[in-house]
Amino acid sequence: MKIKINFLAILGIVVAAIVASCKSDSPLLYKSQNFTLYNNKVVQGKNVAEVLSPTSIKSNYKSTENETYSNLISFKFSINEKDNDLAQGVNRQILVTNQKKSPVYVFGQPQSDKIDSPKGILPADTDFTFKLDMRAVFQQFKEKGFYQCQDGSKIAQADFKGVYIAGGALPLTWDFVNLEERGLKMTDADSDGIFEITLKLNPLIPVKDKTWKLAQNISAKATYTSQQPIVDALYNLSLEEAKLAIEPDSTFRTGAKWAGVWTRDISYSIILAFAYLEPEVAKISLLKKVKRDRIIQDTGSGGAWPVSSDRTIWASAAWEVYKTTGDKEWLKKAYGIIKNSAADDYKTIRSTQTSMYSGESSFLDWREQTYPKWMSNMDIYVSQNLGTNVAHYQTHQILSKMAAILGEPHQEYDAIASQIKKGINEELWMEDKGYYAQYLYGRNFLTPSKRFEALGEALAVLFDVADAKQSKMILSQSPITEYGVTCIYPQIPGIPPYHNDAIWPFVQSYWNLAAAKVGNEKALNHGLASVYRATGLFLTNYENMVADNGDFKGTEINSHRMLWSMAGNLSMVYRVFMGMHFEEDRLVFAPVIPKNYGGTRSLKNFKYRNANLDITVEGCGNTIASVTIDGKEVEKAIIPMAFIGKHTVNIKMSNNDFSGDAINLVENKFTLANPIATLSGDKITWQNDIKAKAYNIYKNGKLLGKTTAATYQISDNNYAEYAVSAVDAVGQESFLSEPLVYSKSQLLVIEVEDFVAKSDLNYVNYSGKGFVAVSTDTNTRISLPVVVAESGEYFMDIKYSNGSGPWNTDNKCAIRSLYLNKDYVGVMVFPQRGTNEWSDWGMSNSHKINLVKGKNELELVLEAWNNNMNVDVNRAMIDYIRLYKVQ
Repeated sequence: MKIKINFLAILGIVVAAIVASCKSDSPLLYKSQNFTLYNNKVVQGKNVAEVLSPTSIKSNYKSTENETYSNLISFKFSINEKDNDLAQGVNRQILVTNQKKSPVYVFGQPQSDKIDSPKGILPADTDFTFKLDMRAVFQQFKEKGFYQCQDGSKIAQADFKGVYIAGGALPLTWDFVNLEERGLKMTDADSDGIFEITLKLNPLIPVKDKTWKLAQNISAKATYTSQQPIVDALYNLSLEEAKLAIEPDSTFRTGAKWAGVWTRDISYSIILAFAYLEPEVAKISLLKKVKRDRIIQDTGSGGAWPVSSDRTIWASAAWEVYKTTGDKEWLKKAYGIIKNSAADDYKTIRSTQTSMYSGESSFLDWREQTYPKWMSNMDIYVSQNLGTNVAHYQTHQILSKMAAILGEPHQEYDAIASQIKKGINEELWMEDKGYYAQYLYGRNFLTPSKRFEALGEALAVLFDVADAKQSKMILSQSPITEYGVTCIYPQIPGIPPYHNDAIWPFVQSYWNLAAAKVGNEKALNHGLASVYRATGLFLTNYENMVADNGDFKGTEINSHRMLWSMAGNLSMVYRVFMGMHFEEDRLVFAPVIPKNYGGTRSLKNFKYRNANLDITVEGCGNTIASVTIDGKEVEKAIIPMAFIGKHTVNIKMSNNDFSGDAINLVENKFTLANPIATLSGDKITWQNDIKAKAYNIYKNGKLLGKTTAATYQISDNNYAEYAVSAVDAVGQESFLSEPLVYSKSQLLVIEVEDFVAKSDLNYVNYSGKGFVAVSTDTNTRISLPVVVAESGEYFMDIKYSNGSGPWNTDNKCAIRSLYLNKDYVGVMVFPQRGTNEWSDWGMSNSHKINLVKGKNELELVLEAWNNNMNVDVNRAMIDYIRLYKVQ
């Protein structure tokens, strides 16, 4: 007997079962070891945030900062807000018990006493006085005119501004350059050379239950409702904070604590949400970051651009505004600005070896937070970072598209974009790890830092630098911690949470967008929980949180109502759940909805160009089953740019399972500190770390071999650059040590004052008979004869000083173009080294140049593309030129 099988009936039962699974009555959205996200509340131990209504949330969150504050205090002293007390990586420690004062420490002299007593918790609001003997420093000032630090650097008496204390527990900070601002300057009341400061350690954080209630009128914005009250309420909270972020001049405020517009903050925020939520405010804000028809690089390391070079993320924001508005006048204006900026960048920061662009990590702009401490601002300029290069790649993609729309040639931009993409994938992709390296770094030879960098990885996926296979690997194999994706991984030891050892919700939001694009439900579920846990418990969009415990307290600085954090929160609704993708001529919907977030969601009164949309999305999954627009079934979920007036969009999802890809959840870990290596003759030595299982030896940027000893004997007499890293028991590698140059060839030094009139300024610590000043109106072209005994390749750099501003901020990095025998070589960069510290000398970046036997001509010229962000002040002192024969 034959049995008839009704396949359609069976299919209907299966589909019904899948649909039912997307409409689960379970309130659970996500559960981890330490917290649980429900559809109407967040629970983390005794901390509970509960949704009272779509416009109200109550939270009893209590920071753990006071309860975990150790009585073992790590600290250092500082002259002129620099890390110059003890050797790099060496800190002082004191166990605070019942005593009220420290012993009298001596600047530059390491501690001899050891901590034997067990650690405990220091009571809140403990007053404690630190004491420091500066008499030896002042004696050197008197005898020599300068003080020589342990690392050999010299501090001129005329440059002395004060002595400070830095440390790793509030109110101390390891942010050396902001010690004055934090009130950490020590004083000598009786002028006996003994400085003191009294601090309130473990400052008490008041605790009380809080309730957020909507107080702003947000009715002009689209209304969002779903079957997850926590999402609805946090959407409304973020809309309110976005409204509060608009200043009277119609620009966006960066955060509750920080006024003004910053290029990267506003750009990343616009890309996430504000191009379509507040396009006019977005335009005004972007134009605030334009000068001389070029994008302004935020003030930053070594005097901003070109040490920091991620300003081109502005282009992605400007392009997003065009796609959401279709404003041709805006397109023309933005195109000219981006074109000019990209042309300057091409001449200034493009590497001819890798075709990538040099400069600081995009957004990760706090030196030792993501770079080894030995790296100066010059070294950061030389480095080539993942996220920054992805931004430059996307900029050239955008330039090509803009040029095509405007009827201008675009092939050049396509070619540059292709070269950058090729460089990223050849130089940074790590097949064994399944994600990109953080950056290339070093001096004359560059090595990949094998750390993971979340924002760069996410952007590589979103901007299609990574192909489909790579993108899947990135989302499934990258290391993710319990409370979210950390900015970098593994963490750097001895550096407090901020970019290091921390989670930033806006970075998490970009990661979530990448997870949605790839279709990794596990990664997306985890990422949504990270965003909603933090905002729900804290009742605001904080900028960052500590990786280990998810607390907003404990990072170096933080602000509530942070622009890019609220933009990230909003983008989860628009970009993920509703799946909005803006293109030049249309709005495309591609929702991505994890199973636990199923049900029906609606977004009403959403404005797209001249249309007003009511959108409903039913079900879960990441593929669409059917779409109706104004009640008529259509093939694709697309709103053409020509739509006018009111329209309804109804999207039904396929309820497909997309949970197959993995997520790599890991413990938050730290590498070992990088070794501090020294070279004596042909032998490299470093202090043995008992936690190190081996050391990697690098020569000219390549791994040469491994050793378990704390020494390496050089056997090759050729010029080479050596560095050492430490490897721990699980195979994690530290940063490299500062590179050491080994050369048997004689170093050639050219004293610039022998050929150009020397300056009459009374600075000290220079070489030879003096130094030469360069500025916008002094020595704008310097010609120097260079005579060598044999032809060949030479590494060339310049000893300089730049006291135009602090080394961590401002915008007065000096730049000059280098020519060899009339041929353009590239730029020489002279970053700031300290406000009015003109006797603090350091080395510029280097170039490998081909010299012919006999006389050659080097020229330093101030060209149009050498204008820094300040324009008016572009000044440095040039001491000498240094040449190493490569072979």
